[in-house]
Amino acid sequence: MKRLKNIILLLVLVFFQVIFSQEQIRSKKQIEKILIKAGDELYNLECDKSLKHAKTALNDAHKIGDNVMIAKAFNVIGLNFEEFSDPKKAIGFYEKALYYARLTTNDTIKDWIYNNLGNVYTYRNVDFKKGIQYYKEGLIYSRKIKDSVEITYTQLNISGAYFAINNYESGIEFLNASKNYVEKKGELESKITLATQLGSYYNHINENVKAEFYFLKAVSLGKKIKSELLDTNLSEVYHDFSDYYKKIGNYKNALYYLNLHTIMQQKIYDEERIKKVKIQGNQIELDEFRRQIDKIENEKDEQLVSLKESKLIVLLFIIIFLILLLLVYSLYKNNSFRELSNQELKLTNQELKIAKEKAEVASQLKTQFVSTISHELRTPLYGVVGITNIILDEHKELANSPHLNSLKFSARYLLSLVNDLLQINKIEENKITLENMIFNLNDEIKTIIDSLQFIAIKNFNQLSTEIDPNIPESLIGDKLRLSQIFMNLVSNALKFTKDGEVIISAFQEKVEGTKHFIKFEVIDNGIGIAEKDQVKIFEKFVQIERKEGDYQGTGLGLSIVQKLVELFGSEVKLVSKEGVGTKFSFTIGFEADESKKLEIINNIEVDLSSNFIYKILVVEDNKINQVVTKKILENNNFKCKILEDGYAAIDLLEKETFDIILMDINMPIINGFETSKLIRKKGITIPIIALTAFDKQEIMEEALSSGMNDIIIKPFEPVKLFQIITNLIHKKNAD
Repeated sequence: MKRLKNIILLLVLVFFQVIFSQEQIRSKKQIEKILIKAGDELYNLECDKSLKHAKTALNDAHKIGDNVMIAKAFNVIGLNFEEFSDPKKAIGFYEKALYYARLTTNDTIKDWIYNNLGNVYTYRNVDFKKGIQYYKEGLIYSRKIKDSVEITYTQLNISGAYFAINNYESGIEFLNASKNYVEKKGELESKITLATQLGSYYNHINENVKAEFYFLKAVSLGKKIKSELLDTNLSEVYHDFSDYYKKIGNYKNALYYLNLHTIMQQKIYDEERIKKVKIQGNQIELDEFRRQIDKIENEKDEQLVSLKESKLIVLLFIIIFLILLLLVYSLYKNNSFRELSNQELKLTNQELKIAKEKAEVASQLKTQFVSTISHELRTPLYGVVGITNIILDEHKELANSPHLNSLKFSARYLLSLVNDLLQINKIEENKITLENMIFNLNDEIKTIIDSLQFIAIKNFNQLSTEIDPNIPESLIGDKLRLSQIFMNLVSNALKFTKDGEVIISAFQEKVEGTKHFIKFEVIDNGIGIAEKDQVKIFEKFVQIERKEGDYQGTGLGLSIVQKLVELFGSEVKLVSKEGVGTKFSFTIGFEADESKKLEIINNIEVDLSSNFIYKILVVEDNKINQVVTKKILENNNFKCKILEDGYAAIDLLEKETFDIILMDINMPIINGFETSKLIRKKGITIPIIALTAFDKQEIMEEALSSGMNDIIIKPFEPVKLFQIITNLIHKKNAD
């Protein structure tokens, strides 16, 4: 009887143990509910409760091996740590969440985690660059799942991060992309964020009325918040509003909003709440350590079982041990040899360091040389080209003079050589950035054909086009760089083809969203390129087997083409056969987004040209350049006064008024920069245009800081100079 009772008792204990075990292992649906509850508790700043539920969910998710639930649990834990405890630990939990998320196909959780990583790196001042990188990763996933809300919040995050590091030019693109959706369908949090960022942007560009309007709007929206967690948004609005008032000198309001920010921060981040978060966080970390220890113990048990089951492993261990002894002995014997090798390596490294420093100095000298030689060549070229044009204008009977035309051609050829040298130098130093302009592909290609028709006629060639009608009428991209690519490729094709045909073709290859990828080809049936030379032709200053009478060029054209195509994110492909012909091809993606077209059109300055006679003061020490500039201006109905140095110009400006000042930079007594500074110190606001042979990018910053309004490079097209003059005069009158 006693034995029967013991058996019954044992069965009851087993039954209850099974029931207890089943109760502890929850289903995926139950875990999801716990995580939702943890999120709601975080939303209400009940962080200790939130962490308890997240911990429970994490443990249960590990038990059922659900990677999505594990990732979500780590994500909630990371949010709690980020908000109230330790950003570094938050990053650790987010990275664990990302690890498990990558084991799944759930793109939504990946989007959340990347955004949270972006938040902690950006708003906890860890690493803004890394934060923006994480945001952009999140944007890829939010676009992939086509979630408008997530796309909008991610774009707002990116713009906020750029604004935080004063990169408003990059940030405003993402802010504008989300503006329409937020205003029409956005939640309260997104509307507060939009208003705050617009306030910051207008504050940055000194439009104070708009800035204050949007900050007040953000405060008004923030007061509608019913969540303690979202109070952090209002707290940040108070902080940004305080910075705005501080910038404009309204210190009373700046102090008022700073106090509001401080009070709200103290309310949100009270010590008791942070203490509870840390306690719960420590428990979670302990669980993680236990899991790791259990894992190690399990692995250790498995290894012990394996060792017991196989005597071969013991034998292998002994063999390995003997091998290690031999290796130690070998290392000991070769120690002296290694020390000698290390000494040689140190010497080699020192030599490499010296060589690197010499290379850097050489690179700087090269850049300086190119800049100097271009300036020294452009200055006399301005005179040559200008005087030639004056002679042709004043003596129409010499229009067909072979000598005068040869002089003009030689000057322009030398200018082309200088420009090629500058172009290749800029590309190599990453000083060229692509611009966005609206253009019609048919019109651009027609312009190129018209410009090169004389070469085609000279060599009895036919120049034709094949343009895909599916290509949009208007594209957005850098049409100047595209034209430069075609000018080099087509002129080469025409010069090395006799009695043949050169075809320019453009076909739409694919469309991705608003981006149209167009494949371009330049095909000729000329002399072709030998296979052994097809790689060399893209090198600088290389021309293949030139014979007497061949076209004489710089050997930079195809090198420039290759580097410009790479700037567009593409590559040049070459197919050629001697005696048959050559085909160059490349594919470039251009935007055709109507909203971007409208934005670009709205930013284009309106032509305010008129028939007024303007007074121009020219400050130029070079006698020939004085003659050329004066003739160009007077032939186009401008009144012109020439002075040789800056001090004389300052004296004259105190007595006489002018509409525009054309200022040379490189003058002997006082240069153009210093002259402009002295003019501005005297309160003279007449627009100043730098008329110089220096490269524009080299002097732009110094020119603007000295008070100059614009720059034009010699030699120049008179029309371009007149356009700049007219625009500056009308802008001054409008102001």
